[in-house]
Amino acid sequence: MAKPISLPLYEKLPLKNTVQRILDTTIFFLLLSLLAYRILSLHSNGLTFLLALFCESWFTIVWALILSSKWSPVEYRTYPERLLLRVDELPPVDMFVTTADPSLEPPIITVNTVLSLLAVDYPANKLACYVSDDGGSFLTFYALLEASKFAKLWVPFCKKYGIQNRAPNRCFYDEEESPIDDSVEFLGEYTKMKDEYEVLGRKIEDATEKFVPLDVGAEEFVAFSNIDKRNHPTIIKVILENKEGLVDGLPHLIYISREKRPNYQHHYKAGAMNVLTRVSGTMTNAPLILNVDCDMYANNSQVVFHAMCLLLGSKNEQEFAFVQAPQSFYDGIKDDPFGNQLAALIKYMGEGISGLQGSFYSGTGCFHRRKVLYGLCPDGCMETGGRNPNWIGGKLTDEGLLKSFGHSKEFTKTAERILTGLSGKADCPHDLSSSAEAANQVADCSYECGTSWGTKIGWMYGSTAEDILTGLSIHARGWRSAFCKPDTPAFMGCSPSDIPSTLIQQKRWATGLLEILFSKSNPFIATLTTNLQFRQCLAYIWILSWGLRSIPELCYAVLPAYCIITNSHFLPKVDESTLLIPAALFAIYNLHSLLEHHKIGLSFRTWWNNQRMGRIISTTAWFFGVLNVIMKLLGLSETVFEVTQKDQPSTPGEDNKKDAGQFTFNKSPILVPATTLLFVHLAAMVKALSDLNHGSHELRIGEVICNVWMLLCFLPFLKGLFRKGKYGIPSSTICTSAALAAVFVHLCKKVSIA
Repeated sequence: MAKPISLPLYEKLPLKNTVQRILDTTIFFLLLSLLAYRILSLHSNGLTFLLALFCESWFTIVWALILSSKWSPVEYRTYPERLLLRVDELPPVDMFVTTADPSLEPPIITVNTVLSLLAVDYPANKLACYVSDDGGSFLTFYALLEASKFAKLWVPFCKKYGIQNRAPNRCFYDEEESPIDDSVEFLGEYTKMKDEYEVLGRKIEDATEKFVPLDVGAEEFVAFSNIDKRNHPTIIKVILENKEGLVDGLPHLIYISREKRPNYQHHYKAGAMNVLTRVSGTMTNAPLILNVDCDMYANNSQVVFHAMCLLLGSKNEQEFAFVQAPQSFYDGIKDDPFGNQLAALIKYMGEGISGLQGSFYSGTGCFHRRKVLYGLCPDGCMETGGRNPNWIGGKLTDEGLLKSFGHSKEFTKTAERILTGLSGKADCPHDLSSSAEAANQVADCSYECGTSWGTKIGWMYGSTAEDILTGLSIHARGWRSAFCKPDTPAFMGCSPSDIPSTLIQQKRWATGLLEILFSKSNPFIATLTTNLQFRQCLAYIWILSWGLRSIPELCYAVLPAYCIITNSHFLPKVDESTLLIPAALFAIYNLHSLLEHHKIGLSFRTWWNNQRMGRIISTTAWFFGVLNVIMKLLGLSETVFEVTQKDQPSTPGEDNKKDAGQFTFNKSPILVPATTLLFVHLAAMVKALSDLNHGSHELRIGEVICNVWMLLCFLPFLKGLFRKGKYGIPSSTICTSAALAAVFVHLCKKVSIA
């Protein structure tokens, strides 16, 4: 029970943004003025003005959504030092780590994440760490087994000396990190610990190269012999167990690879998260859950205390369904050449949406209330398309529990304890072996058949963006969420380090977001039929419509080239005063964006890279995301979850930064639209120079400026035409793009002649 004390655990602070509001509103009114000009000029202009009107109408709608989302920014300031003064007993936390493919997600990355979680500042008897390995990999299990031995040295070392960064690779090899103590004792232990970690790294590297360690008993790996990652039984291994329930011991560490069978849907990451929820429910049943991706380590040793301030300090501990930490990235390439660190977006949109119903759930670095994942509403009732008829006298009947949660009586008992508030004050169970049979049962691939999992309970199915869909369903029940931004970033992960991985990630996001937008779970319906607030709905529409933006972006991108080639125009002429509208819009928007980047310490080069990548991503990855969803809606294909390549952590002496920031290319068709646009604008530039050389009196200054701007945006692709190897665009892509560009130019000329 909370102690009566006046000092709050957190404060919600409104942020001043007067200048930002003025600039945002100015841009909005300039967009409306441009639309008015288009409408009034349509009768005397042709197709180009109509197409421009369509594109600019979309841009205006998007800006209105952004304006609404950014209008009321807030931040939450937490006071973890007050927590133990306010709370008698800290609740247990189950920590989930997910990985899927050791070739794309190297086990050493997963190991660092797990070690950082095992070492957080929180009573060890209140923690349990579950690792989901959807690849069923011997290598991942072996890496965790070896890491558990190192953890017995690492965790006490971190807590003894107050190490802040508890992922060993970052602690030992991050250039910005340095030993916190210069005493002989500390430096001796620090050096010893670093040597032990290097031994661990070599063991994992040897195993990766197919060398099987001789000191491992074969019985540990029987379950992994001849395993098919798409067809295998459940594997659950308790690697560490805090049997004595020691506060200063090591948390539980459990490895899970759920059952996979070819004739069952597995629902990608959402399915894995639901298995983790059920298995942890049978074993430890903590009322709070933290989930992180395998590359997202705990960067702030007090991260759990910061989250507890928001979860336990809210009204009756009921206000916030989940607490989301913003994504931050380590080893980020200077100036963000691929536009995937999202610093400005997270800062301004994240704080703005925090002032509405609460931050989006972004799939990692998030603390959840288990009861919310089990379908509970803020009023304590179950939401299952109306009030559940099996909810009687404040709890679900036995029949209702089995129907919703599945046929495991052991698990449904633990679910009932969560829903009725009986679970949450005890320590994590000391004997996990007693629940092994039930844990294996709830991890079966057939367990969810006929239940509410993925529809009303747990992580939601139906989209590869399961995080946004799950968060949307929680907000639709009336819950709020909080954005946790301690001074030291809570978690840090790795962002894609090349352009192909960036585009794959963006395509997956665009596909998943559009799947939600075109489903019955979309925010329009949720606002009309549930408790999703209107402005929160607009914020969801903003992010869900990312992919759709590719259509007007592509159309607007070709308009300048089309007008130059056909001797037409889509912008006011030089002698027209209305030219000031698009000119002012272009100048103020870019200045505003540049000021936002500068305000948070980002360079001019970072701003330009983000602008450039905005054009590249929207015309490539997002466009293919639209095509994927169209194919799915037509029943011609199913979407596939593509895992993003995670790079090995860097260490001093490695020559791994010489290629940092350089564009590399492959034969993926996702690069064709950008290369085609480049050829089209090169053709338009040749035509403009030819007109200038022949003394044309109809030089279209606005269109030529747009043409040059587009060439600057696609400059990396221009360089790729003349480079070799991975830095050069493949000849097949060049030929395809050149042919498409030639067809476009030919059609333009026919239109011009007509």
